[in-house]
Amino acid sequence: MPACLYRYALGLSIFMALVCGLRYSAAQAQVFAPTPQADANAETPDNGGLNDEDDPQVLEPPKLPDPPDAKRLSKQDRVWVDAKHRQVIVDGAISLREGYLEMFACIQGTKEHESIVAVRSRAATVHAALLAVGAVPGRPVSYSPDFHPPSGTEIGVDVHWMDEQKKWHKARAQDWIRDLKTKKPMTQPWVFAGSGFWVDEKSGKNYYMAEAGDLICVSNFTTAMMDVPIESSHENDALSFEANPAGIPPMGMPVRLVLTPKLKPEDAKSKP
Repeated sequence: MPACLYRYALGLSIFMALVCGLRYSAAQAQVFAPTPQADANAETPDNGGLNDEDDPQVLEPPKLPDPPDAKRLSKQDRVWVDAKHRQVIVDGAISLREGYLEMFACIQGTKEHESIVAVRSRAATVHAALLAVGAVPGRPVSYSPDFHPPSGTEIGVDVHWMDEQKKWHKARAQDWIRDLKTKKPMTQPWVFAGSGFWVDEKSGKNYYMAEAGDLICVSNFTTAMMDVPIESSHENDALSFEANPAGIPPMGMPVRLVLTPKLKPEDAKSKP
């Protein structure tokens, strides 16, 4: 092929990839488009990669009232620490009601197509909050030389949401997840695997790997912040879990995740 035609074909391919990517981003953003009634209460966009002013496609969902007696960790992350009850509170919205799952919760703008909830926070902030209430990270899944499941403090996950009548509801996260074999709710717990870091060789900066979206997983990932302590493939033809639409609120509904570490007696006595 002549060089000019090769360059033309390459340029066209890159352009089409960009167009498809923008369409996908716009479609994902619609999940979080606030209703006219809630728009007046929408939080002011901030930086940190969650609602960048340079990216108008990223929209914030209607927000829930701040939890009482809990300390918010940063302005750009909807994450609180309840020191009295040793709980971490994370706000997000419903991003998927039907389909196969690789995780229960992801970071907004990452893996909504395979996560029931997309949260309004960086993964590193949630990690820090879990440390603050006494959770101890273990290690993510490993496959070499043999399979070793994820480990770490077990974390209970509950979901709270408010209906149109301002009435609160609560569910276990496992009840929104269905085992593909048994068709019953997921029985496995989550553990605080802790993800890991990679270093940009050019800048020398450290990056928390779970920021790619792997926040609360139901398929094993070496980058997971929280994962199931069993062997659970992330291959498309071997996935173990799907969403259970019967219990999941409508798309875009604001929800609140409450993460409760199951601490050992000696850890529970220490001050958060």
